Amino acid sequence: MYRNDKVIRRYSEPFKLKILAELTIGKHTKSELCKLYSIAPTTVNEWIKKYKRKDLMNTRVQVETKDEISRIKALQKEI
Repeated sequence: MYRNDKVIRRYSEPFKLKILAELTIGKHTKSELCKLYSIAPTTVNEWIKKYKRKDLMNTRVQVETKDEISRIKALQKEI
C-alpha cells in the first residue's frame, strides 16, 4: 500500500438523516454515535451545518459572577 492511499467514505443521504435523527431523539450522544459508526466528529458537525440543525451543535455557556457583570456594565458605560 502506498503512503498517500486514503480511504474515502461516502455516506448516503438517508444515513446522514438517520444519524441526525438519533441525535435529536437523544438516544446517543454525538461522541457515542461517532464511535458506533466510525465517523469523525467533524463530519457530523458538517452534516449539522448542511441540514441547518443548529439545535444539535454544542452550545457555549458563559458563567459570570455578579462582580464581573457589574464591571462589564461599568466599562460599557465608559465607552
